[in-house]
Amino acid sequence: MKKAQIYSEKKAYLYVQFTKNCMSINTKYIFVTGGVTSSLGKGIIAASLAKLLQARGYTVTIQKLDPYINIDPGTLNPYEHGECYVTDDGAETDLDLGHYERFLNVATSQANNVTTGRIYQAVIDKERKGEFLGKTVQVIPHITDEIKNRIKILGKTGQYQFVITEIGGTVGDIESLPYIEAVRQLKWELGDDCTVIHLTLLPYLATSGELKTKPTQHSVKLLLEYGVQPDVLVCRSEHAISNDIRRKIALFCNVSPDAVIEALDASTIYEVPLLMEKEKLDEIVLKKLNINSPSEVKLDKWKLFLNKFHNPTKTVTIGLVGKYVELKDSYKSIAEAIIHAGAINDCKVNVEWIHSESLTDENVAEKLKGLKGILVAPGFGNRGIEGKISAIKYARENNVPFFGICLGMQCAVIEFARHVLGLKDAHSREMNPATSAPVIDLLEAQKNISHMGGTMRLGSYPCRIVEGTLAHKIYGKTDINERHRHRYEFNNEYTKLYKDAGMVLSGLNPNAELAEIVEIPTHPFFIGVQFHPEYKSTVENPHPLFVSFIKAALG
Repeated sequence: MKKAQIYSEKKAYLYVQFTKNCMSINTKYIFVTGGVTSSLGKGIIAASLAKLLQARGYTVTIQKLDPYINIDPGTLNPYEHGECYVTDDGAETDLDLGHYERFLNVATSQANNVTTGRIYQAVIDKERKGEFLGKTVQVIPHITDEIKNRIKILGKTGQYQFVITEIGGTVGDIESLPYIEAVRQLKWELGDDCTVIHLTLLPYLATSGELKTKPTQHSVKLLLEYGVQPDVLVCRSEHAISNDIRRKIALFCNVSPDAVIEALDASTIYEVPLLMEKEKLDEIVLKKLNINSPSEVKLDKWKLFLNKFHNPTKTVTIGLVGKYVELKDSYKSIAEAIIHAGAINDCKVNVEWIHSESLTDENVAEKLKGLKGILVAPGFGNRGIEGKISAIKYARENNVPFFGICLGMQCAVIEFARHVLGLKDAHSREMNPATSAPVIDLLEAQKNISHMGGTMRLGSYPCRIVEGTLAHKIYGKTDINERHRHRYEFNNEYTKLYKDAGMVLSGLNPNAELAEIVEIPTHPFFIGVQFHPEYKSTVENPHPLFVSFIKAALG
């Protein structure tokens, strides 16, 4: 028998065995905790591990447990929490869910983000209904049981072989204690179907010229005090970790030396899966879970994206106009969608972050001079509105490619009304309830709502695109679904005025006739969308609106 044939048959046999193995394994639960300091990148480590397991052929999902008492981030100021990410089913969630979707190219849901507020609300509701039969309701077992139930919901669907759970905050935070206790209980209940990864910091002291392991040791010691022994340590560091340091950490933290993983700073978050593959994080986790995986990691598309990202043939500069630009996490999904679109256009996109409060009709030409494209970002409230309108007027009159998202689209409608339709008092009722020309008005379904949390038009809705329009050219189809997060909408009473003056409503909700997309056909590229396309842009599927916007800016 020829060697090639033997190899082919062996490969086929291994694939069959691997498939059987995948089908037969129980759902495995992986927990990612953090210590020493916040913002170490638990979400990126969780998403990178998930990507490696997915690249081996497994089905994976990730969830985030947030210790704060808010029900969700929907009412949090972006300065407090960064972007509020919205799922297809209308959940307002932590921005880490955006990372999960961008890495895995798999949609998340309400079940993927749990907060302490939601946990306590559920337990109190049960108590009020008498479901605890008069027992005293306590953190243990009632709160921890609810946490465990939320953790296992995704596993019980039968869709996923791995559920990775990221626990927000750091070990030692008072608000995180019930979550750590739930992990302790699950480690005993699930046995080999559960493993814990702990992310810590190895600070470098320039004065002594060495990495210090004590913060990691103390972090693990604290975790041990709560009854949880981590199986894998991922150590964030600015410098390479020597074998001596690995052995030292392993000795003091009760882990094997090969389970001490080096996580060096990367030039982009999209390099982290490759760094974790090099460190064999996925292999070690599978070994800890007693899974023998003969399959290879297939990251061809991912590597192609990185190659394009690192080797652009063109450069373009665009402006992002918003009122939260001091904290770029407020526009995290937009920034990542621009990166995806730049790579597919073989282009490095330089983004100038422009505070909308700094713009006026008098200085806008100087402030925006040289930009090849202008994106006006979403937001709420009156602050910075006039600056956004000035930026849109500049883009419209000077044929600069323009892309408006949510409030950015509404500002485009207001600008057009004031300077083309001659409605000098045109505004949104959100900003000026007394305006004589409310071209943007409160949605009818929102008029009797008093509670602010979770009550907007949220989640995925259909949109029907008019054939022959720029939107139709971009999407290549007439029926799409996009995610929304807003209370105000284009006022249909003004439709004929806009149409006669040259602004086209090129996308409409087929059920409620709500305007979803506006554009100006005589402009090289002028489009505004009521929805949030940035939420659906991923490494493997860059969003066509961003791709077309960057292409127009290059043109």
